[in-house]
Amino acid sequence: MNFVAIITAALVPMVLGFIWYHKNVFGTVWMQLTGMTEEKAQQGNMFLKFGLAFLFSIMLAFVMNIFAVHDAFIDGAAYYEIKASSNGQPSAETAQWLEYYKTTLAESNHTFSHGSFHALLLIGVFVIVPVFATNAIFEGKGWKYVAINAGYWIVCVALMGGIIAMWR
Repeated sequence: MNFVAIITAALVPMVLGFIWYHKNVFGTVWMQLTGMTEEKAQQGNMFLKFGLAFLFSIMLAFVMNIFAVHDAFIDGAAYYEIKASSNGQPSAETAQWLEYYKTTLAESNHTFSHGSFHALLLIGVFVIVPVFATNAIFEGKGWKYVAINAGYWIVCVALMGGIIAMWR
């Protein structure tokens, strides 16, 4: 696990949020859809708000490491199959496959596009969209609200997954 990559990826939601929710991008529409005002946005402890947001981004980046790279998942699964060490026993079929994975396939998991794709598909499509769409249904929000908020998080996780995967 590369902690520098995780911290860097955790900065993505902060930086992208400043752009995405800027009044010249989606900020004005988002404020109208949510009933947010400039005054409400400035209320509260900004240090606490951004501190918690960054903490949650770090948590997301840790999980993203599993989905974007999957080396640890493959090592773990092989370990339990072999019931030995992660290096395995040379005669075991699983150990041979694990060695093949490490020498031949693992490198292809460490690209920006690979990490982005897995994060986009596994987190973006199968987690973010259903969560935001379900909330919007019960909150009486429209699809524009879903598109702005889910779109933001989909782009975030794709960038985060790409950063984590490519930065070994």
